[in-house]
Amino acid sequence: MPPTLASLVHHSALKLTVRAGEDRLDVPVRWAHVSELADPVPYMEGGELLLITALKLDAESPEAMRKYVKRLVGAGVVGLGFAVGVNYDEIPKALVDAAEHEGLPLLEVPRRTPFLAISKAVSAAIAADQYRAVTAGFAAQRELTRQALTAGPEGLLAALAAQVDGWAALYDASGAVVATAPEWAGRRAARLTAEVERLRERPAPASSVVGGPDNEDRVELHSLGTGRRPRAALAVGTASALGTAERYAVHSAIALLTLTTERSRSLHAAEQRVGAAVLRMLLAGQPDHARGVAGDLYGGLLDAPFRVIVADAGAELLAGLTEAVESAAARSGEAVLVVPEGERLVVLAADGGAAVAACLEYAAAREAARAVPEQGAAETDEPVIGLSAPSGPIAAAAAYKQAEQALSVARRRGRILVEHEQLAAGSVLPLLADDAVKAFADGLLRALYEHDATGRGDLVASMRAWLSRHGQWDAAAADLGVHRHTLRYRMRRVEEILGRSLDDPDVRMELWLALKATSAD
Repeated sequence: MPPTLASLVHHSALKLTVRAGEDRLDVPVRWAHVSELADPVPYMEGGELLLITALKLDAESPEAMRKYVKRLVGAGVVGLGFAVGVNYDEIPKALVDAAEHEGLPLLEVPRRTPFLAISKAVSAAIAADQYRAVTAGFAAQRELTRQALTAGPEGLLAALAAQVDGWAALYDASGAVVATAPEWAGRRAARLTAEVERLRERPAPASSVVGGPDNEDRVELHSLGTGRRPRAALAVGTASALGTAERYAVHSAIALLTLTTERSRSLHAAEQRVGAAVLRMLLAGQPDHARGVAGDLYGGLLDAPFRVIVADAGAELLAGLTEAVESAAARSGEAVLVVPEGERLVVLAADGGAAVAACLEYAAAREAARAVPEQGAAETDEPVIGLSAPSGPIAAAAAYKQAEQALSVARRRGRILVEHEQLAAGSVLPLLADDAVKAFADGLLRALYEHDATGRGDLVASMRAWLSRHGQWDAAAADLGVHRHTLRYRMRRVEEILGRSLDDPDVRMELWLALKATSAD
């Protein structure tokens, strides 16, 4: 504890006597300062015990003393020591009354007690308190280190909460709560997610102090990690501001958790290299070798249906998708294989698992943000994601191809994410919107359109009716309102102009798709 007025009064060598403010002696003393100025307030910082002999004060004037004491209290002076037997044989009543009125503790300093003795006593007490704080901080550091090594982050949080007499919480890279201590702090920590997300937007290391939820406590937030983007965050909630020993404990926790985070990053990079090897083996049709390399790390992922996700985007957007997928998998305890390839990301994730759900949520959020752009916001490239159908190790190459096909369709349609199952369950007609398909259709049908433009017949409409009726002359002629012989003549003209036989099913298919592609404009 820092020195207080009470501890100075009880100091046997100082022989101080309380003349006013007996009920406020428990206030801490930050320093003892001697000043004979009539107005020492400009030189005060607050928390001082001011020592005077009233050399330049009209200490017997009630009005002057009221103003003097009032200014001292306003400046944060915590006590006034008056030396008797120097300029006054006793403390003037005007000063005693003013101190009583303002609630300022007034201590009588006997002539045989020099001010230097009081200053030394305060200085020694402050030094002893700082030494105790540093010693306690080192002890806390040792305990936190022991917990980090034996019980992991959860044990470290529990030790930190005990050290600060409050609570502590750890957040992952996505801002979700990973662990809390004590357990009852889980809800309180979860309500600070928005504050943690704002902290993550600042380069590490970053920190902030916020009022707790419902003003329940004071919360310090600290980012963890040494990279440009924080890898995690620590929240520490206490009833009041941290003392020196508590501050040592928090700084030690930040260092240990950062070390753990950076170590995890190195392990994560090694895991990614293993994952890349597993992926290459799966795509090469070597599932048995892939299982052998995967071991316990990814083996469970290959024992159940999985999906392949292929994403194209800039580095920052891919980092956001990676963060969302990996954080979701970590929270649910499921394995996920993530392989970055430049501006492409390949993911193997359990079908129906948290990682796939996180990918879908990420894409939906990006779609929603794109639908309502912020005013003045610059346009940015969006990620393009393809998602395969559920598959297994033997068919991994086919699943990868499905994901690439879905990604290609997503890019053509201007979508952020397309699932391969949507392609199989939908229609091929939307694919005809591709510019290359339209160019082919226009080239194939141009001669017929030019013929019809001269007014010499309606060959395009006749061909459309004939193809839609699967070559049934009477039905197609009835649709057009012409004789079947007229229709036969027109279809021979189509063959002559195009130089193709309508008896060829491939020709009929190409013509039908060309009609569909041109009608989509």
